[in-house]
Amino acid sequence: MKHRSIGLIIGLMTVALLGVMAMQYFFIRQSYVLKAQLFDESVKAALHMVAAKAEKKEVEQLARTQRQNKEKLEREQRRLEEQLRLKTEIEQLRERQSEFYVAFKRQEEALHAQYPFVLPIENNAFYETYINDARYRHLVRVNFQSNEVVDGGYHRSDNSVGLYAIRQVPLRKAKDDSVRYFIPLGPATYGSTDLNYAIKALPPRKDLKLNDDIARKEKQLKLLQASTLLDTIAIISGKNPRIIEDFAAEIELYKLPLNQRVNATYIKKELEKELVARGIRSPFNLEIRDGNSMLYSMANFASEEPSPANVYTTELFRADDRGAAGRLSVYFPNKNNIIMGNMAVMMFSSVALLLVLIGCFAYTIFTILRQKKISEMKTDFINNMTHEFKTPVATIMIASESLKDPEIASDQSRAARLANIIYDENVRLGNHIERVLNIARLEKGNLKLDHQDVNINDLAQAVVDSMELQLQKNNARVTMQLDAADDRVVGDELHLSNVLFNLVDNAIKYSPENPDITIKTRNTHKHIVVSVADKGIGMSRDQLSKIFDQFYRIPTGNRHDVKGFGLGLSYVNDIVKRFGGRIQVRSEKDRGTTFEVMLPLKG
Repeated sequence: MKHRSIGLIIGLMTVALLGVMAMQYFFIRQSYVLKAQLFDESVKAALHMVAAKAEKKEVEQLARTQRQNKEKLEREQRRLEEQLRLKTEIEQLRERQSEFYVAFKRQEEALHAQYPFVLPIENNAFYETYINDARYRHLVRVNFQSNEVVDGGYHRSDNSVGLYAIRQVPLRKAKDDSVRYFIPLGPATYGSTDLNYAIKALPPRKDLKLNDDIARKEKQLKLLQASTLLDTIAIISGKNPRIIEDFAAEIELYKLPLNQRVNATYIKKELEKELVARGIRSPFNLEIRDGNSMLYSMANFASEEPSPANVYTTELFRADDRGAAGRLSVYFPNKNNIIMGNMAVMMFSSVALLLVLIGCFAYTIFTILRQKKISEMKTDFINNMTHEFKTPVATIMIASESLKDPEIASDQSRAARLANIIYDENVRLGNHIERVLNIARLEKGNLKLDHQDVNINDLAQAVVDSMELQLQKNNARVTMQLDAADDRVVGDELHLSNVLFNLVDNAIKYSPENPDITIKTRNTHKHIVVSVADKGIGMSRDQLSKIFDQFYRIPTGNRHDVKGFGLGLSYVNDIVKRFGGRIQVRSEKDRGTTFEVMLPLKG
């Protein structure tokens, strides 16, 4: 594979990974916004419910006070009960409306989590006219916008999707009050006419029937609280009159200071109960104020300047004729931690997925580069193998052609010498082929090994004796120090001799001139260690980490006298491991190399 192709693949994979990371960021950001909105609605609903309970509790207290007047009790009991019933029903309807809205927000959150771009169609008449009506659907266009926004000193991109019609037609009447969403399902360009989209419909944000019921019952409640005909007429006409109090006890109650009307312990207990019912179990700071004066404060956090986004406030005793008598505030300093805690599973899964993608990306790049390197090494191996095979074949061909000459054939000594050359080159060619085949068998796992007793000292001496001509040809000096008292191992004599042969052969190849080789054996624990040391060109630290890889050969500059396929040390390492041993290498550049083979002794 070419460098350009690899670069293109890495570039495309990088772009894809960055795209996934951007989508994950957008998805998490949108989820955070939706979770924050849901949190705000839940806290506000809890505060309104607690304020309503406090007011209801006061009304109940008022009813108990008015029982002192039996005559007035008989006349006003039904009226108070009706007021209490209406207030209870109103609060229940408000609670249902709040639950209706919270359920809508959860469905909307799930929709945003499922799709990257979700656009609400606020006008159902637009939907019925331009999208639901096939006659005008071709007039719809999509507008994608990307804006760079500076947020707290940081730059971020806000993407938005908009719908519009290129020509106005009479709008059709909306069939219902559902909230519909336009969801692009594929890439589109500005003003595209070929739209791939889906329409999702959710129930309305609020139940209109509940709104009507609440308004009707609140109007009934105000009528019950009115004391004169003029007040009743004013309420019916939609005005906000000053209602004349009916009961002296009620007048006295409203004149009491707020600190005598508020039970802080009761409000704290009810607020905790309402928050838990909505899935919020975090501590908070609580304050009750009368105007600008502090009546009650409960702090679970150190005093700090509260952020307006984390403070929620509702009015207390809103039914008073003089307006709200006080304010109830709750503050969550750790609001961000609460929201992030609710997103923990999603965040963990997103991070885990991203790490898996990054790991796969890195592994893929590593594999591509490694395969490219192996491919180059195999190409070099084929070139070396061709050269190694070409030399004996050419020599055999020349010798064979010489034997065809009658004059040479008649000379017995010359013919015998040529026959010996052909034989030697055949043996050399066979050794090359056998070496390649052994590596192939090792890779396939079908190399058959004998397990018999082998004396390492005798084997080392036999290998050196068999290489005597090669050693003499290269003016090599070999020092034998076979000091191992116990040298018997269980192994394959042929392959173990090949191990020693390869190590001595490498010592000859990578020694500049007159190789000086030392072969030692020694016992350590229950093993025998065979070391082959030379004073050749040595290796760098980077080369040491690669010498046991197939096809790898130590670079020798412009020297072409170092023959081989780069398979010898890979073969040596594999054979040693198959007999339960290990091999270690020590080397210094231009100082020489020492190979140590450690094999377990028999028994």
